[in-house]
Amino acid sequence: MKKGGTVFFCQSCGYESAKWSGQCPACKAWNTFAEEPSAPRIKGSASGKRSLDGKKSIPVSLQQIESGDQDRISTGMKELDQVLGGGIVPGSLVLVGGDPGIGKSTLLLQVCRNLGERLPGILYISGEESLQQIKLRAVRIGNFQDSLKLLCETNLSDIEETILKEKPKVVVIDSIQTMYQEEISSAPGSVSQVREATGVLMRLAKDQGISIFIVGHVTKEGTVAGPRVLEHMVDTVLYFEGDRHASYRVLRGVKNRFGSTNEIGVFEMREEGLREVENPSEYMLSGKPKGASGSVVACTMEGTRPMLLEVQALVCKTNFGLPRRTAAGMDYNRVNLLMAVLEKRLNLPLSSYDAYVNIAGGLRLNEPAMDLALVLAVISSYKDVPIPEKTVVFGEVGLSGEVRAVSMAPQRVQEAKKLGFTRALIPGSSMEQVKNIKGIELLGVSAVRDALRVIKP
Repeated sequence: MKKGGTVFFCQSCGYESAKWSGQCPACKAWNTFAEEPSAPRIKGSASGKRSLDGKKSIPVSLQQIESGDQDRISTGMKELDQVLGGGIVPGSLVLVGGDPGIGKSTLLLQVCRNLGERLPGILYISGEESLQQIKLRAVRIGNFQDSLKLLCETNLSDIEETILKEKPKVVVIDSIQTMYQEEISSAPGSVSQVREATGVLMRLAKDQGISIFIVGHVTKEGTVAGPRVLEHMVDTVLYFEGDRHASYRVLRGVKNRFGSTNEIGVFEMREEGLREVENPSEYMLSGKPKGASGSVVACTMEGTRPMLLEVQALVCKTNFGLPRRTAAGMDYNRVNLLMAVLEKRLNLPLSSYDAYVNIAGGLRLNEPAMDLALVLAVISSYKDVPIPEKTVVFGEVGLSGEVRAVSMAPQRVQEAKKLGFTRALIPGSSMEQVKNIKGIELLGVSAVRDALRVIKP
């Protein structure tokens, strides 16, 4: 390729091509190619020639590799440590994504504050805010130690030089879309700039043993802006979710090379910063109405953590020929499927009714274990009969109206019992797993029709 020429990058996956194409041959996305100046080739950078520490790589057997427990660094926040798999791994590269104003910078600044009390070197690099703006947020959060140093810079060469000089233990880059390299002529935030900047930071993290957090903006589809190769390069990907106008925040781990994925941490946004919510079930159920139809308490699993939440449904007569369906927090197509099951198996005329489904608290769930709770919420609202209090429901519903077993049934029942629930409506095939749990009434059902008879007060 000619020096100083241009190439086409796929903005979805980072695929590089010499000419424009309507569909990316790698990820099959349409209209994602963007023209940018080609990055200069660096001699000796071919993959596979050298290891991350600069030494020549040689093959070794599996028995020659020493595997020891990683010495993790606690962030001082139990919720964040759980999502990370037990703490920060030295030399790891962590990507934190989320909507603007959701609290990414606040969370990482609080982590720097906690680490500054125990570690000698913490470096916070901002390319979006001035030192005065960071100071205002820091004053609101609390007292900081002198071990935390701030830097406002976007030139990646200067940042690399500063990191090598200061040799910090933890570095925060806020954000990766503002960083640029002078050798690349494209604008900051472009595909080539983001990819090259992440590559430099990854090399620094592995060579120097520095834990680096990078903040990434998200697109309107909810994915990190830039090529998807960015997520493949880092060790851990965390997404900060929630409504910026609400007080709750959910930190979700979607990739973790040092721990389990799909773990979540729940935080509450306050004036002094983010506060951990140690009991998310109690927090999600706060404000639940008593004696209201269309309200059912369900139990979902987020990683290894059971969580109780409220499923709400509102069914009313439609004024148009085509009924309206709205789903907030659940898959829209799944809601339509389950309502079709009710109409076919229970002869409910839902085709002439509007249906609105909501997960209270703003969580977004796709777990099949929520099916039975959604079905009962719709029936409760349609018949205007409330579900008895202190009843928790979970189970997967099939197209024949059968109720199927779900994973981790004992953990779900134990969580309901801990919060004072007296009855659990569960799949009949899961009764064998929970038969030894005392102190809560267990009702097993094999079909949706059986569940209707059981829930009658």
